[in-house]
Amino acid sequence: MALHRLASVVVGVPNLDETARYYTDFGLRPLGADDPTERRFATADGGEQLRLVETPIRRLIAITVGADHPDDLDRAAAGLDRLGIAAERRADRLISEESASRVAVHVAVTPRITQPTVPPTPYNGPGRIERAGTRAPGILRTDPVRPRKLGHVVLGTTDVTTTERFFLDGIGFKLSDRVAGAGAFMRCSTDHHNVLALNAPVSFLHHTSWQVDDIDDVGRGAAAMLEQDPDRHVWGLGRHHAGSNFFWYLKDPAGNFSEYYSDMDSVVDDQLWTPETLEGAKGLFSWGPPPPPSFLRPDDLAELMTGAHLPG
Repeated sequence: MALHRLASVVVGVPNLDETARYYTDFGLRPLGADDPTERRFATADGGEQLRLVETPIRRLIAITVGADHPDDLDRAAAGLDRLGIAAERRADRLISEESASRVAVHVAVTPRITQPTVPPTPYNGPGRIERAGTRAPGILRTDPVRPRKLGHVVLGTTDVTTTERFFLDGIGFKLSDRVAGAGAFMRCSTDHHNVLALNAPVSFLHHTSWQVDDIDDVGRGAAAMLEQDPDRHVWGLGRHHAGSNFFWYLKDPAGNFSEYYSDMDSVVDDQLWTPETLEGAKGLFSWGPPPPPSFLRPDDLAELMTGAHLPG
């Protein structure tokens, strides 16, 4: 019995229809919605994992963390109580709010994600021929890229220590790595991280990250998005050090970044993983083009700071 995945996110945007079209292009599957003020999306393996709602400014409203059993909700409730943090206990979920980021966090009893086992992509290398007599699968694929699951969310917080304590000591996440003086990578699954909290002058959603099959689909997905609108490009292609994953970042019409990723580190035994404190560029990437200034400090940050008092 344990926490087992980042199940879903709720994101507020001021331009609902335009942003919804972006995530359809991104490869998420639109779901029917009775409420005209929201749009819901599913991944190939994770089910419904994104809900967009109308808000005056863009913001991360809520995340849901999957748990196996009601006992896991009780453990999280006890952890939050020790921190003096209020939580509402329901039959199938626990609801609280992380005070520094103003994000509602639901811990809900949900099924574990089931991802089909597929043969690894055959890549040839020196002295290692995995693919003979045929072209690489990545150049033969013609189907649109469909993200497999929501992997992680990165949120700006005005007090990273408070946010870190909430997730680690309250909800029950594990620490994977830290970026010196900047943030903490935390996990609620075997993925290297499911939440990254970053120091920021205002609470905001930095990006959501979506798993695809391999580096070819990272590139194919980004190429298809940029063919429709080159201004969607933010940063990529590259490989991170924390998490080791390949990445490519794009920007939705509301100003949120979204990431295609593959080849994330997997921590199946907590005792065998040693968190590092990463310094300088190593905290951002191992190789790839340098990140643009707008990745580190989004262009609308001042606007978000001005509108931080708005409700919703």
